Amino acid sequence: MELRIDQVTKRYGSQVALHEFTLTLRPGVVALLGPNGAGKTTLMNILATVTEPSSGTLTWDGEEVRKRPDALRRVLGYLPQDFGVYPNLNALEFLAYIAAVKGLDARTARRRIEELLVLVNLSDARKRALGGFSGGMRQRLGIAQALLNDPQFLIVDEPTAGLDPEERVRFRNLLTELSGERIILLSTHIVSDVEAVATEIALIDRGRLLLTANPETMLAQAEGRVWSMTVPSDQLAALKQHLLISGTLRRNDGVEIRFVSAQPPAGAKPMAPTLEDAYLLVLSERRETAKS
Repeated sequence: MELRIDQVTKRYGSQVALHEFTLTLRPGVVALLGPNGAGKTTLMNILATVTEPSSGTLTWDGEEVRKRPDALRRVLGYLPQDFGVYPNLNALEFLAYIAAVKGLDARTARRRIEELLVLVNLSDARKRALGGFSGGMRQRLGIAQALLNDPQFLIVDEPTAGLDPEERVRFRNLLTELSGERIILLSTHIVSDVEAVATEIALIDRGRLLLTANPETMLAQAEGRVWSMTVPSDQLAALKQHLLISGTLRRNDGVEIRFVSAQPPAGAKPMAPTLEDAYLLVLSERRETAKS
C-alpha cells in the first residue's frame, strides 16, 4: 500500500500554492505540519481528487491517479477542515445518506453505521438532530462518515481545531486506534496533535516540503539548542525581535521565556527539547536559508 506524490505543483493564476512537492506515504500516521497558508489544504484537496495538480503525478499502488481516479476514490476516506452537516438530520439519517452516496448497499450500510457509532462514541446520540451536536461530536461524526467505506487511505484536515482539550485527546486516541494497516494523513498546525499520534512528520512551508522525519529525529536536531531564562516583563517585546521564543510563562519575578538558540545569553538554563521547539527551529533555519 503506497501513495506517491511526485513533483506536484499547483498554481492559482500567478500564485503557486504547491511547488514541486514530492512525498511517499505508507501505512501509519503521517503528520503534515506547517503554518497557516503553507499549502496543506491544497495538497489535501489534490490527494482527495477534488482538485487536479497543475503538474506532477500521483500514483496509488503503481497506478497513476489522473488516469484512474476511481481506484483511489474507492479506498479513500476524507474529513475536510470545513465539515458541514444537515442540521435537521440525525446521526443515523446522515450516515445512511453518506453511505448511499458512497454506493454501499443497505445491509452493509446499516451494519457499518452501527459499528462506527460505537467506535466514535455516538451511539447514545444517534437520533439527536445534528444541529444540537457540539463541535467535538460533529468531528466524531465526520470521522465516522470518512470511515464508512473502510478506507485504506484516510485524510483528516485540521481535525482538532476548535475542540476542547477533552475532545482533542479523544480524537487523537481514535486516530491512533485507526492507524493499523491504513495510511492516515493528518494535516495540522497544532504541534501537540503531532506529538500524540504521528509516526512520521512532513514539514511544509510556503508550498514547499522542507523535510520528512520521525518525531525522534526532529527532537534530536534540537538537542542542546533549547534554553530557559526569566526576564523582566518590559524586556519581552525587545527579546522577541532577536530570540526564537517557543513559550512564555508569567511569574511573580518576571516572565520565564523558553527559546531556541545555538548561542544562549548568559544565565540561560538548558532545557529538553519538545517537538514544537524542533518545528520552530527547522522552520526558522529553512527560511533563513531561503533568504540567502
